[in-house]
Amino acid sequence: MAPVNAIRLTVARFCWFDVATPLQILAECSVFHALTSRNDPIARDDHCLPVHRIDMSPAQPHVVIIGGGFGGLATAKALAGAPVRVTLIDRRNHHLFQPLLYQVATAALNPSDIAYPIRAALRKQRNVRVLLAEARHIDVAARKVVLDDGELAFDYLVVATGATHSYFGNDWAALAPGLKSVEDALRIRKRVFLAYEAAEREADPAKQRDWLTFVVVGGGPTGVELAGALGEIGLHTLSNDFRSIDPTAVRVLLVEGRDRVLSTYPAKLSAAAVASLQQRQVEVLTNARVTAITADGATVKTAQGETWIGARTVLWAAGVAGSPLGATLGVPVDNAGRVIVEPDLSIAGHRNVFVIGDLAKAADLGAGKPADAIVPGVAQGALQGGQHVGGLIRREVASGVNAANAPRPAFRYRDKGSMATIGRASAVVATKRVAKHGLLAWLLWWVVHVMFMVGFKNRIVVVFHWAWSWLTFQRGARLITGDVGQLPAVHWLQADGTAAAPPALDAVTLPTSHDSVAP
Repeated sequence: MAPVNAIRLTVARFCWFDVATPLQILAECSVFHALTSRNDPIARDDHCLPVHRIDMSPAQPHVVIIGGGFGGLATAKALAGAPVRVTLIDRRNHHLFQPLLYQVATAALNPSDIAYPIRAALRKQRNVRVLLAEARHIDVAARKVVLDDGELAFDYLVVATGATHSYFGNDWAALAPGLKSVEDALRIRKRVFLAYEAAEREADPAKQRDWLTFVVVGGGPTGVELAGALGEIGLHTLSNDFRSIDPTAVRVLLVEGRDRVLSTYPAKLSAAAVASLQQRQVEVLTNARVTAITADGATVKTAQGETWIGARTVLWAAGVAGSPLGATLGVPVDNAGRVIVEPDLSIAGHRNVFVIGDLAKAADLGAGKPADAIVPGVAQGALQGGQHVGGLIRREVASGVNAANAPRPAFRYRDKGSMATIGRASAVVATKRVAKHGLLAWLLWWVVHVMFMVGFKNRIVVVFHWAWSWLTFQRGARLITGDVGQLPAVHWLQADGTAAAPPALDAVTLPTSHDSVAP
């Protein structure tokens, strides 16, 4: 029975709940080699058995980590085996791979494909406890975190709660949802596919046009990825699914306030992104600002004046603000709510409190960087920040050095490049030495994102979904769930169910770059 149990254990770990890397996968394969031996090492290997206890001593320093994203998990993992007690707090029970969240919003992936249970990710780390709770306030002087239903004392605190949407003082959240959580993605997915359903019911061609018009505000990576996917949904995914409308008449407008999209990328990649977007029926408006949003559309202001765009779906990707928890630290924050941190990522006056990831405004001290350069709000910044802080705490605790007096190394961000996908077989990749776009860049984007996902099972599922989408031009998660709300009344169906054929929707003619925006 021992070999059978070993096979079951290996399969379960290899396929489901292991945080696997290529080296770990190779290590797992050695178990099959062990089956040829008389002495089965699986029964004696504590590493292969579930960990049901926590190795914590009250005398050990208590490290509290708020947030189970890239930064929080990286910090916790950097403290593996250290003589500390670690408590990781998150109001969600899962780690979310945010770079692929737009694919959930556009029905390419399911939420479970890009989320992984935090407890499963840390289950082998005996000095970590995970608490499902929401941090409401931080009292740095008393060294405690106030939760939604209690308090938690700390010796070291790492705040990695990320960022939220910023509408620049406008009350547009309900009219133009942003994309930061699974709930946001499902809300957007519902809105996008309901728009086509509403257009199918609508008999007025002008109103049909509004339902098939999508406005994306913000020309950064998220906005570009959303706009490209929205174009492909109409041109490919739904092209043959409706009878009264032509989904390929989809119109997508990407509104960017700067002079080009992907402004942090080289200019040639911005131009390549625009060309690729235009192939997907996306009209790019630069040097443009949205000044009003209603349930029926948006007002866009350009150098030529203000133009009303009829659109029943407006999506927000224009601005972010630091998590509100950062304001409770009592230290300076910038206009976006990000906490201004010291070179070691601690906050002023409290060397035992650190802020990392999107919530931190940290100086980028890399060679050749401008004096005012800051660490970008990307996954790599959070990962590297978590590794830096975790290693710093580990060294201080192990050496017994007084943290109040000891010098600390500054955090130095290593820029590994940026990438964004526009759609099928099209992406842009920029590093210090390389600036590529097209199919090769898309394949590189694909590989990198799969490698950085948490969970071997998630990687396999995502690869399968992408391969299937590549072959079929389809998206498998086109579900509309929950209350659909009020849709246009059906006036063109006769009593026997036959159609009274509403006027056909005219093909959309996108304006050239020299034309004004058509309402």
